[in-house]
This record gives sequence, C-alpha cells and structure tokens, in this order.
Amino acid sequence: MDNLQSSTPIRPLHVEIDGVGKYRQARSVEDLAAFLLSEQWPHLENDPAPFHHALMTSIDAMQLYLDSEVARQAFVEAAHASRMHVLPDDMQEEKKAGRRRQKPRRSGAMRGHHTGGAHTR
Repeated sequence: MDNLQSSTPIRPLHVEIDGVGKYRQARSVEDLAAFLLSEQWPHLENDPAPFHHALMTSIDAMQLYLDSEVARQAFVEAAHASRMHVLPDDMQEEKKAGRRRQKPRRSGAMRGHHTGGAHTR
C-alpha cells in the first residue's frame, strides 16, 4: 500500500522569501506549496486572493488535476502580490520593459537616416 508520490517538477525558480536579496529555490510544486504555507510568507500583509489561488492550484497540480506550469504561474503572481521578486521571471520582465522604454528614444539619426547636418561630400 505505497501511496507515496514523487514530486511534481516545475521550471526552477528562486523566490525572495527570506528578506530583501535572500532567495530560495523551488524545483517542484511541493516546494511552492511549502513556501506558501511557511512562516516566511507574508499572509496577513496583502490581498489573500492571489495566495489562495496559488495554494489551490498547487494542490490541484500535486494531484495531477492541473499542469504544474499553471501552479508555477499562480505562485509567481502571489509572490508579486506580496512584493517578492521571483527569478528568472522578473529578469525576463525587466528585459521586456527595457525594450519598451528604449523604443520611444530612437530617432531617425539612430536608424541611419540623414538628419541634414553639415556632413556632406
């Protein structure tokens, strides 16, 4: 009667749960659920809806009712709602935001168009 199930793997992530700049790694849905239920999670400081959604999706993923990526994404959203950084997800968002910020700064001269200066041959 062996009911032990192996862990449900996820794309690894690091969450800033132990304080600013202090990250812990999660490699499974079980790790995500453990973080959500830990004393370090700021349960009373934020809107409980993202936390509850992350916890329920983790449970469903552990029981194989949901894809583990759904639980991972719900966890990332709950961490962000609790003002925690998640790597590598936040690095990808910063790259996207950086590209969006750079586009308006591009001028015709940067794209190689002649801007009418005194440079003639």
